Amino acid sequence: MNQRTESKTNWKELLIFLAIPLGVGILSALISMNGMKNFDQVAQPALTPPSWLFPVAWTILYLLMGYASYLVWRSRASKKQIEKALTWYGAQLAANFLWSPLFFQWKMYLVALILLIVLVVLVVITLLRFRQLNATAGWLLVPYLCWLLFAGYLNAGVWLLQR
Repeated sequence: MNQRTESKTNWKELLIFLAIPLGVGILSALISMNGMKNFDQVAQPALTPPSWLFPVAWTILYLLMGYASYLVWRSRASKKQIEKALTWYGAQLAANFLWSPLFFQWKMYLVALILLIVLVVLVVITLLRFRQLNATAGWLLVPYLCWLLFAGYLNAGVWLLQR
């Protein structure tokens, strides 16, 4: 059994777990910054939100992801179960990191859409793994999954409008 307990918050660990997805998002955005600046000039599908909403939404989603991963880390599951769940989490974070440069910086809209589909699958697997270890952790990934599905619509729309 894992020696960690679910009841007492370890603030240092929590801050680290929150910083990881935020750091991934910030680094990905920095790499994609030039492409993001010119994105308003690209034809976009209906229902595209205002540009200010994206960093707000992503910050909230990254914080939810970080907290979910912390709950899994602190769960009473076996070390092996925790490692498997966090490996899937890491894989989806890596795919998440790659999406912005593909889409914004390199304007590879179809490749970004394919990666986004892979990302959705990785998030579903992560969500299910997290839910097995901590129900709240699984639920915390639901808004992220919903946002990714909406992002898929936007990505597909941009790709189709550029053809």
